[in-house]
Amino acid sequence: MAAKDKYHTQVRHALEKDGWTITHDPYFLKLEGVNYPVDLGAEKLLAAQKENSKILVEVKSFLSESIPNEFHTALGQYLDYELGLEELDPERAIFLAIPEKIYQKIQKIPILLKALKRYTVKVLIFDSSSEEIKAWLQD
Repeated sequence: MAAKDKYHTQVRHALEKDGWTITHDPYFLKLEGVNYPVDLGAEKLLAAQKENSKILVEVKSFLSESIPNEFHTALGQYLDYELGLEELDPERAIFLAIPEKIYQKIQKIPILLKALKRYTVKVLIFDSSSEEIKAWLQD
């Protein structure tokens, strides 16, 4: 199994602080004979609707010097997982978890912002120090 991302535990704690129940760590998404481990699966009861909201979260640490290269790898994984979920678990949404400091850098690279918008990537921005979710972006 692949090693957990540097911020895996911080994102897990942030989700739990936000009222999510972690249901999978990891969630295995089997696509055409390949078993992909998506970092976290979570559910949250939406009281007003009396139903659960289900998500998967792929945590990305962006540890290399090249943010664009890390971004492209993360985007490719995200898109594969999104396609798989359409077939296997269509009620579940996928989010890409990105550290707040890295997201601030991504905002200064127009082509990466265009890619997020074009592919309607759902992003969870988190603060690794406080283990808190700063924003949910769902354009």
